[in-house]
Amino acid sequence: MHKNTISQEVNELVIDATKVGVWDWHVENDGLVCNERWAEMIGYSLSELMPVNYQTWLDVLHPDDLPKAIKNYDYHCQGQSELCELEVRLKHKNGHYVWVLSTGKAITWDAEGKPTRMIGMHQEITFRKRQEELLATTTELLRESQEIGKLGGWQLNLHDNNLIWTDETYRIYETTPQEFNPTVDLGASYLLPDSKEIFLAALDAAIQHGEEYDLELETYTIKGRKIDVRTTCHVTYVEGVAEKLSGIFQDITDAINDQRKLEKSNQVLKELNDKLKFAANYDPLTHLPNRNLLADRMQQALIKAQRNNNQIAIAFLDLDGFKEVNDVYGHDIGDEFLCLVANRFKTVIRDGDTLARFGGDEFVLILDDLDSHHQAREILQRILSSIAEEFIIENKRLFVTVSIGVTFFPQDNSYSDILIRHADQAMYRAKELGKNCIHEFDFENDVALKLQYRELEHISNGFSNNEFLLFYQPKINMETNEIIGLEALIRWQHPTEGLLSPFRFLPYIEEEPLGIELGKWVIDQAIKQHSEWRRLGIAIPISVNVSPLQLQHEDFINQLNEVLFLNNSFQAGQLEFEILESSIIKDTQHIAEVISQCKQLGIRFSLDDFGTGFSSLSYLRKLSTDVIKIDQSFVIDMLDDMDDQAIVKGVIELSKAFGRSVIAEGVETQEHGRQLLKMGCHLAQGFGIARPMPASAIPEWINLWQASPPWICK
Repeated sequence: MHKNTISQEVNELVIDATKVGVWDWHVENDGLVCNERWAEMIGYSLSELMPVNYQTWLDVLHPDDLPKAIKNYDYHCQGQSELCELEVRLKHKNGHYVWVLSTGKAITWDAEGKPTRMIGMHQEITFRKRQEELLATTTELLRESQEIGKLGGWQLNLHDNNLIWTDETYRIYETTPQEFNPTVDLGASYLLPDSKEIFLAALDAAIQHGEEYDLELETYTIKGRKIDVRTTCHVTYVEGVAEKLSGIFQDITDAINDQRKLEKSNQVLKELNDKLKFAANYDPLTHLPNRNLLADRMQQALIKAQRNNNQIAIAFLDLDGFKEVNDVYGHDIGDEFLCLVANRFKTVIRDGDTLARFGGDEFVLILDDLDSHHQAREILQRILSSIAEEFIIENKRLFVTVSIGVTFFPQDNSYSDILIRHADQAMYRAKELGKNCIHEFDFENDVALKLQYRELEHISNGFSNNEFLLFYQPKINMETNEIIGLEALIRWQHPTEGLLSPFRFLPYIEEEPLGIELGKWVIDQAIKQHSEWRRLGIAIPISVNVSPLQLQHEDFINQLNEVLFLNNSFQAGQLEFEILESSIIKDTQHIAEVISQCKQLGIRFSLDDFGTGFSSLSYLRKLSTDVIKIDQSFVIDMLDDMDDQAIVKGVIELSKAFGRSVIAEGVETQEHGRQLLKMGCHLAQGFGIARPMPASAIPEWINLWQASPPWICK
């Protein structure tokens, strides 16, 4: 009795310690007896489940687990299993499922061999199942990752030379464990010769000296397909002795192929870049530096010369007689001839010198690091001598000479392009002197040319930077006080020197293309301003000074039509061109034709500064102008100088004789105005009436003028 009590107590302690749920199922009457732990596993107290029966168990069993539970029970009842054991999910009171290991056994049977009583236990295995699921997921993820990365593994036992491959390694080699039993020698036999030699040497170093490796090898698969693989080796030691080698096998065929394609593409790209770079910097015919590279070499040479206080020479070379070679023998022979000439030049210059093809049969030579001018002259003389020898092309004997112009830096302290221009000018002088010679640029007498260039550059920059603007000076009828016109006068708002008058910049551009461009801009801006004033209710004719160079330009009428087209709101009769009589007009007949075409567009003309030139009467007769402007130099002094007064009176009478209107400039006082009226001149402009002013000031001035008493009180 005491012995049984101890046994029962021990059993209860074991059940309590292991947290096992115990059940006793009387099958014949469906009675089910459980302990408290059985109910706690699914979140209940035993009292909440009372009465407990087989249906209670079925109610909490996961529907998907019922078939296997029935099948397991049937097997046990049929004697096919000693225990009825299965893993099932039971629904917890909170709604989730817990995993339970259910183990039972029939202990009594009826006459037909069916169980009448079963006993068993429930043990919660939720944590274990989650770990198993995590392990399964991790294993599958590892497998998939290895398959995606084509990454397999291997291990070599150094005691028995047993080699193990992972599944992915078999797949890489296009085989299976059933078809192929890997060994080191067998695996190495599939490697290409160079790779096999590398692998066996690395493997031996790993075994003998513990040296790990990471190799890229070429091998064949078991099916004979060539692939690229990466294999690594890690050495495992036990008590200081190498026990096993392990590592990876990775199929890197795609990566290697991509790398090879990329390397090939990079090589093609490099070759293309080299060709583009060559095309950008070298002449395709002679392979000499072109203008682009010449500019860079020039800049480097100038900087170096300034830093080292050295001299450089810039020579311009032009072949004498090359055109005849081209004309007689054709361009193919001409091109070959240029190449031979370039090679001759290169043989007599120094390694550090730059010879560039400037264009056609023109070359530019930079002689760097000169000790003296004499050193440059010797090199240029060698060039003259070298080309004097005959050239033979297709059994044809060809001869040319070369004319050379040269300038020296820093004596000629100019910009690089100006240095080339100076050398070019000197070369033309060499041509004039008889060709086949050297002429040095006379930079000491070139101050005016340098000033002209610098001023042109400054004016051009100012024009590009929109620094020019128009002022306007009113013209009036002194008899009626009416404003009859506004003369557009250009000004330069210089960023450092302030507002500059035309006399500071127009003389530099009179004979330059920039003068024509600036003149077109003045016409366009004046017309735009007139249109703006018209929108404000101001409709006063506007006049613009036009240079003879501009009028004589072959494209003047086309440019004028373009400006008028772009300003299509401008009305005929509202624009007047003023021509300086003091300017030199080379072709009065052409100017007369241009004036006629302009008049057809509704544009009036006036002859400005009349009386100061040498062809006043000739211009008056040949040019169909509408107005004569008396030069201000006569008007200003006419009150004190009877000669000037006589000239003014003569111009007025002359205007009447030729049927022209007349306007006086330089009217500075009312006394000037009264005297002019007495002489029969009613139109005037000058500081006494109004100084030139910005366009923004014109509307206010007009209002004040019209509201004031007449300028000349009678």
